[in-house]
Amino acid sequence: MSPDKLEQFWGVNRKLMETQGEEHFRYIPFRIYQADSERPFIQKLLRPVSPDGTVLTLNHLVQAVNHHRQHTGAVRVVTHGISPPLDTPLQWLSVNLSYADNFLHLVLTPCSQQP
Repeated sequence: MSPDKLEQFWGVNRKLMETQGEEHFRYIPFRIYQADSERPFIQKLLRPVSPDGTVLTLNHLVQAVNHHRQHTGAVRVVTHGISPPLDTPLQWLSVNLSYADNFLHLVLTPCSQQP
């Protein structure tokens, strides 16, 4: 991105990151990469809070994705070269570990495999 487009980027990005008077984002976009599946990645939107007000965590996201995967054992989640704890709230992950495209990019591997 050229330096002259940086202000334009942040102008749009700020709007995407606003919570509009709420405590949480409406949706968090994520992309999960998975080598052990027929689908190399899953890309969706996820609400960071359940309808009953429960704050959703990385573990909730992993469980939702594992529901559709062939491998249902323990998995390791990696983003930015680290493995965040599974009890990390999705809102926190989105604010602190999203890429410039505002997506959480996560890699899922079975615990027996190294990234």
